[in-house]
Amino acid sequence: MTTKIERRLKIKTRIRGKVSGTAERPRMTVFRSNKQIYVQLVDDLTGRTLAAASSRGMEAAPKKEMAAKVGEAIAKKAQEAGITTVVFDRNGYLYHGRVKELADAARNGGLKF
Repeated sequence: MTTKIERRLKIKTRIRGKVSGTAERPRMTVFRSNKQIYVQLVDDLTGRTLAAASSRGMEAAPKKEMAAKVGEAIAKKAQEAGITTVVFDRNGYLYHGRVKELADAARNGGLKF
């Protein structure tokens, strides 16, 4: 029997085999802990993070609302960096709840994926 973490890592490995980011279309990767949510725009060709946003330092709010704020923040930072399209990497998490809220907010902020 596999644990939750092993299951997520297995899914993550499968996703990363198919998804890769470039400078023009970086990979938008999401990490969520029990309290916070983080997102990065990564250029996999050079191994550099182009932009990042997280819920750390934000005022306390329900987790879904914080995820939406992080989505808006990453969309704003991406546009400042001249990035309009990304490849979404849910990092093994289900596309549901906080991950979905973040993605929807990023889309509403102007990112295409």
